Amino acid sequence: MQIKDVIKPFGKTDVLLYYSIIASKLNKFLQGKKIATKIWLPTGFFLRRGSQMEPLYIEEFKNVTKNLIKLRAEMPLQKARGKITKQQEKLWLYFPQDKLIDFFYATNNEGIDKPIERIYFDIDRGKNIKAEDAQKVTLELLKIIKKDKEFKKLIKFKTIILWTGKSFHLYLLLKRKMPSSFYKKYLSYSKNVPLESFTGKWADQINKQTKFKVAGGHEKKPKTITIDPSQTPSGKLARCPFALHMKNPKEINGISVPLNEKMLRDKNLTKKLKTLTPDKVVKNLNNWAKNLK
Repeated sequence: MQIKDVIKPFGKTDVLLYYSIIASKLNKFLQGKKIATKIWLPTGFFLRRGSQMEPLYIEEFKNVTKNLIKLRAEMPLQKARGKITKQQEKLWLYFPQDKLIDFFYATNNEGIDKPIERIYFDIDRGKNIKAEDAQKVTLELLKIIKKDKEFKKLIKFKTIILWTGKSFHLYLLLKRKMPSSFYKKYLSYSKNVPLESFTGKWADQINKQTKFKVAGGHEKKPKTITIDPSQTPSGKLARCPFALHMKNPKEINGISVPLNEKMLRDKNLTKKLKTLTPDKVVKNLNNWAKNLK
């Protein structure tokens, strides 16, 4: 049977096939990272993650087959046991059928005060802030970080830019692990002493260079774009590249994709990104995945 709809492969909602396809491009980016899922229900959502159950890793998605997806369309997990492997059962538990599911991972492992391998900034746009404005702030932040000689003396890194389906993320993939104290000392934002962290300094610079109201920290403020590094420490979760972004339990309203700096300079970028569908992403997966290298 030929699959025409990657989200409804056998007529029913099942995102596991889509995630197994995009997983093939995430082996390096998510190597050793514990997967987490946000499973949407009519009344809200719940999480499944490696701190609460047997961890799931990106390489395990190779156990997804079309026969498994077809079986999921025909029966619940209780009846399928005995017909599937233990690895397939674990994938089933993380990605139950008939649900829309966000795809996350433990940014710097589960637990508290583990070393950090990557720094993660969420460019969080407040109410009534356009995605195009968040795009401009992301570009300014990227340029400022690359030029910050003081910061570059402390660590060496590679940058990754991510459209989340709604706004932007900026990653710094570190050349070597740093202790958790590095984040606390240099990046953790405090509104009492905002200019003592690089996060606060960079937000202040963007404020002076642009017409946007930009702040550091996790707190959402009206008419403000927030540069939030708070999902960096171990125990926190980050959205995976190519993850679906949901408006509600029944509606996908965006898809996370990796970008490059040239794309960030495109005035029509967000308009193009908002037209993405799961099938379009799968069709052009190789091109999108180049931005993760």
